[in-house]
Amino acid sequence: MASKIILLPGDGIGPEIIAPTLELLDAVGTSFDYEEHRFGGASIDAHGTALTDETLAACQAADAVLLAAVGGPKWDTTDPAKPRPEQGLLGLRKGLGLYANLRPVRPLPALYDASPLKREVIEGTDLLVVRELTGGIYFGEKTRTRDSASDVCAYNREEIERIARVAFRAARRKVTSVDKANVIETSRLWREVVRELHAAEFPQVTLEHILVDNAAMQLVSNPSDFDVIVTENMFGDILSDEAATLTGSIGMLPSASLGEPGKPGLFEPVHGSAPDIAGAGIANPLAMFLSAALMLRHGLGLEAEAAAIESAVDRALAQGLRTRDLGGDANTRAATQAVLSNL
Repeated sequence: MASKIILLPGDGIGPEIIAPTLELLDAVGTSFDYEEHRFGGASIDAHGTALTDETLAACQAADAVLLAAVGGPKWDTTDPAKPRPEQGLLGLRKGLGLYANLRPVRPLPALYDASPLKREVIEGTDLLVVRELTGGIYFGEKTRTRDSASDVCAYNREEIERIARVAFRAARRKVTSVDKANVIETSRLWREVVRELHAAEFPQVTLEHILVDNAAMQLVSNPSDFDVIVTENMFGDILSDEAATLTGSIGMLPSASLGEPGKPGLFEPVHGSAPDIAGAGIANPLAMFLSAALMLRHGLGLEAEAAAIESAVDRALAQGLRTRDLGGDANTRAATQAVLSNL
């Protein structure tokens, strides 16, 4: 029986990059049962909510979820009573129990010169950001009056232990735990729990603790020193986007959001919906391709097929493929063909 994949094209360039991704998955030899649902702004327009109960139930019953992009100025609002596309993301993470977000950052030699940092700074960088995804300030109690507002940042021991385990298991040599323990109480608990877990279960892995402001500085001054970075939700959101600049374009970065073993994961590119270029056929599909590779590896256990896609992307770039965000003129179709020809 074929694995069931829920497709969430979303908004903006989303539908334009998910279609060639299915072509690539077919070419690499996979055969899945696909089911498409509206999500984000498209779902707000159709149903008045970014994530319907029907879509969530379909995702919960699937083997994996492949998401393209959500959002756009059409749905921007500061009115807490109005739906926003991003609420769909938060609801999906909570509904699927996706507590671990993995963002690999590996600048390719072919793209070193596309990075805003000097080649000698980024050379050899190969890091993984492990972000806690269902706790912290994004999910804490919120209040709002005309003149004041508050967002509660809360974590418990179990939430910290489970995300730290993901980081320690992924590490090759070192885990860097990022917090703000000199100021924030949740960070003090975070540091204490990570330290205890390390001593009890992962003493063979080197552990270091650094403050989030120092981490932000080190990411652009000495990125190759990092192996695995583990941190809470908001810090991880900011640091992973900062790390994305190392590759030269946020259009190159995939991500995987995982929960308990055996449960469906969510796989999506880091970039947004790019409404300014939607419909022009020039979107960079490579992060979507690489997200599909993460789905094959982490969601479905298909390592060989995942490696084939990643290798094809690497070779296409080495042969000179450059989309507009990488300083070239290749459109979505040309980028797809370049990767397909290297499978």
